Amino acid sequence: MQSEKVIKFIGNIYERLRKSPKRIVFPEGTEPRVQRAAARYVKLGLGTPVLLGDREEIEVVAKREGVNLDHVGVIDPAHAEDLELFCGRLETLKRYRDLGPLVAKKLMIKPNYFGAMMVQYGHADGIVTGAGEEAASTLRPLLQLISPQPHLKSVSSCTALDLSNKRYGERGVMFFADCAVIPDPTVDQLADIAVETGVLCRTLTGMKPRIAMLSFTTHSNGSLAGPAKVAAATALARQRASQRGIEMEIDGEMQADTALLPELGAKKAPQSLVAGRANVLIFPDLASSNIAVKLVQYLSGAETYGQLLLGLARPSADLSRGATEDNILGVAAILGVLAMESRKVVS
Repeated sequence: MQSEKVIKFIGNIYERLRKSPKRIVFPEGTEPRVQRAAARYVKLGLGTPVLLGDREEIEVVAKREGVNLDHVGVIDPAHAEDLELFCGRLETLKRYRDLGPLVAKKLMIKPNYFGAMMVQYGHADGIVTGAGEEAASTLRPLLQLISPQPHLKSVSSCTALDLSNKRYGERGVMFFADCAVIPDPTVDQLADIAVETGVLCRTLTGMKPRIAMLSFTTHSNGSLAGPAKVAAATALARQRASQRGIEMEIDGEMQADTALLPELGAKKAPQSLVAGRANVLIFPDLASSNIAVKLVQYLSGAETYGQLLLGLARPSADLSRGATEDNILGVAAILGVLAMESRKVVS
């Protein structure tokens, strides 16, 4: 297990969250990694974790794994006080209007649906799921029950990485997007992914986002369809960031080495404020981004925290099934900080 003090990025997240602890819900209450992360969340003073599932099953796993669940909340959706309330709210939604009370209840006792409702209606500050289930079953309730951000047309995701090599990104901290949700983003979607990931970068690091829109060419003047699409998304992202008054540098299309290496960046894109200094990498499609983040994670030993969902009004994350205890804990803490920052904006 990796000490929290070793990871400067996540250590800073912990320090921020201790000032305003948050309640995070974990639908996968019987998953041992989730239980251990929840126990550490309490021990670090980050707030109250809530495990969902059958109480007896959760306690059996905790005893077997030697996990102390003191001060960890446990809710069985099938016997929860809020079950009828959530069922009623579910039936008001257009998608679920014709279900009928029995089917609505059968759906709502599923932990991912119950957890999404908890977050949507302020019973929890964020939701972390996906450690033990396929994305199809974990994403659907989040996308259908948690309100989208009004200025966005689609939901995407990003991963925060803390690299062992601190020469890259922001003292080793980088953000990759979209690594989990949109297979082949349009120009419009790529622009939104870039801006929203930049906002997240600023929120979590306090640093100015320098966003590289990646492709297999650098400033090729639109002679090929793929790079032309990325170049168009770059222009649109700049426009949207400017319209919203968000300060960030965005450049592309750009090769990955041009984005990361100062010497090459100066040679290939001498006028760029991003080349050689990027701390956010936006990939042209899901295949390249998902492959890249896993290669960096395992070949370089980077700590990764994702997938952080972009475009939902409440802090949410859909983990990889390969997520470690440290990953789960870090993602929960990040969502807590995002909840804290969103409340500052509202107030």
